[in-house]
Amino acid sequence: MCAYTTDMDRMDRCDCNTIHQAVVSEVREHMPDENNLIDLADLFKVFGDSTRVKILCALFRAEMCVCDIAVLLGMTKSSISHQLRVLRQSKLVKNRKDGKVVYYSLADEHVKNIFDQGLIHVLED
Repeated sequence: MCAYTTDMDRMDRCDCNTIHQAVVSEVREHMPDENNLIDLADLFKVFGDSTRVKILCALFRAEMCVCDIAVLLGMTKSSISHQLRVLRQSKLVKNRKDGKVVYYSLADEHVKNIFDQGLIHVLED
């Protein structure tokens, strides 16, 4: 037996026995492919680390090297390199080499759009 103690808990539980088949069919028809949903979930996981979010935020303003990002965030070059590797593997950042220096920038405008939409959501009243 489940004991619900708050109104919010009760709101999360469906007490109906009717299946709204038309709604289920409509939604099922428009659901993305399972593999695409898994890829999307993996993408959102990358945004789940505050260091990576800070790095992305920095790269909105300028192309930067590991050393500059490390100084900006007060972290080691090693830890920044690790996070940049994750961001690069997720295709959120790209890099270019200029002599011995590797510069990082956003992979494309989609990255900023995802970030901006998330920030708008967080800042809502």
